[in-house]
Amino acid sequence: MPVPQTPLIGKTVAFLATDGVEEVEYTQPRRAAEQAGAQVHLISIKSAPIQSMQHDIHPSNTYPVDRTVQEADPAAYDALVLPGGAVNPDRLRLNPDAIRFIRAFFEQQKPVAAICHGPWTLVEAGLVAGRTLTSYPSLRTDITNAGGNWVNEPVHVENGLVTSRGPNDIPAFCDKMVEEITEGRHVGRMMPAR
Repeated sequence: MPVPQTPLIGKTVAFLATDGVEEVEYTQPRRAAEQAGAQVHLISIKSAPIQSMQHDIHPSNTYPVDRTVQEADPAAYDALVLPGGAVNPDRLRLNPDAIRFIRAFFEQQKPVAAICHGPWTLVEAGLVAGRTLTSYPSLRTDITNAGGNWVNEPVHVENGLVTSRGPNDIPAFCDKMVEEITEGRHVGRMMPAR
């Protein structure tokens, strides 16, 4: 039986990002989710458009924000995507509302996909202990110090959590992201003690 080309029809996906998000790590996964049929909302810590970057230092495009983390209800979304860029997750992890928003997806056992420096927010939220994940290599020490097991793989999936190292891994990341969102909730996903 052929796999449907739009398996995410009827699903709504939150992309959490702010100024400094890596252009391709936002636009390509968003395009993959939309092409698979999902409705996508850009959630941010501010209501003004966010500034994306190329290679963390070259300003690229701006993108309108659909809702702030204070306005967005995690229960309204089927999955969460955390794009990288070094500056974007560093700003997000300083915002308590952003951290609460991320934690809610784990509490509700919904798929979460994080690429490059995106897992920094998972470390801040106390969500990596006992989990295996990948990221941009410079996060290895942060992840292991937080009790996670870091692996050097293009994409790693563990019980609904999809992680990748960086822009070169976007095709594999997008495929697994769509697959995990299609599967839906991952009942039994363990929440680390906080």
